[in-house]
Amino acid sequence: MASHRRPKQPGRTRVTVLTATAAAAVALSAQAAHADPQPSKADAKAKVDQLYEEAEQATEKYNGAKEKQDKLDKQVGELQDKVARGQDELNKLRGSLGSIATAQYRDGTAGSSLGLLLSSDPDEFLDKASTVSRVSDKQARTLDLVAEKQRTLKQQRQEAGKAVAELAETQKALAEKKEEVQGKLAEAQQVLNSLTAKERAELEAEQAKEAKAAQEAAKAAQGQGSGSSSDNGRASRADSRPDLGKQSAASGRGAAALAAAQGKIGSPYVWGATGPGSFDCSGLTSWAYAQAGVNISRTSQEQANDGTRIYNQSDLRPGDLILFYGDLHHVGLYAGNGMTLHAPKPGANVRYESINNMPFQYGVRIG
Repeated sequence: MASHRRPKQPGRTRVTVLTATAAAAVALSAQAAHADPQPSKADAKAKVDQLYEEAEQATEKYNGAKEKQDKLDKQVGELQDKVARGQDELNKLRGSLGSIATAQYRDGTAGSSLGLLLSSDPDEFLDKASTVSRVSDKQARTLDLVAEKQRTLKQQRQEAGKAVAELAETQKALAEKKEEVQGKLAEAQQVLNSLTAKERAELEAEQAKEAKAAQEAAKAAQGQGSGSSSDNGRASRADSRPDLGKQSAASGRGAAALAAAQGKIGSPYVWGATGPGSFDCSGLTSWAYAQAGVNISRTSQEQANDGTRIYNQSDLRPGDLILFYGDLHHVGLYAGNGMTLHAPKPGANVRYESINNMPFQYGVRIG
């Protein structure tokens, strides 16, 4: 007789295991399907260049915060010195009022004067001073001086307090921008590390070739090339020589600034650096003009307002500042014939480059 019993159902534990296994298989399949492919050398270079540009944007903001911090440091120090000197002067004036208290103590009217001397608020001081009687003109003038000194001291303390608070906020912003720059550079390094050893070597060779070409261009432009008689050597120098034309600078200061920057060709880009061994973009331009005896602002955005703006490239003269990108986060020096001399980006050295390699905004002529 055939059995009509139902087939035995799998246990709950078995169902759970099977379900989990199937889910894991689906997840792994989906992960494999959506996994990011290994970036090609070209893709990696494009990503690194983008990160370097973002790092440069953050660097200029860091530079601005650093400059503000330096100014506030100086301001806070000066205000605190004023407060200390003012307190010393007030103490001396209060000491000179001792004769008033002594005299009034002897004739039994010391109460108001003693209260006056203990008052630290200028308004309360004046209220009490009006009740003090039998003082000489000299003593009255001293009382006025004490009241005025108290007002000044109170104001200076308020200014110092505000400056200290602003300094704390600036230091916080400085730390945030520093972290942002370092994060961008670390991310760029991770992208480079994702390449094969061969691809990294190829990129390094390309960068070394660019650096060598820049150094040869500098020697050729300054007439410092070696005197090798090799035809191949002469051809190499001719190929790397930038044609800067024969246009003169608009001023002796512009010419001197450009000459100073030309002497730094081959120096590495280092974010936040102002020379003399390494530079970021605005660090190079501010250093170069300092060598010409002109102090310009620290950041590219501020340098955009340091002189007369020139919107037509044809009107640029050697030594003029050149601002790039819509937010003006990059600056270089016009070298002539459509060439800029600048500190390009992390991983690159100070070099000549076509002005058309970046989005030109306008030039600035330093008077």
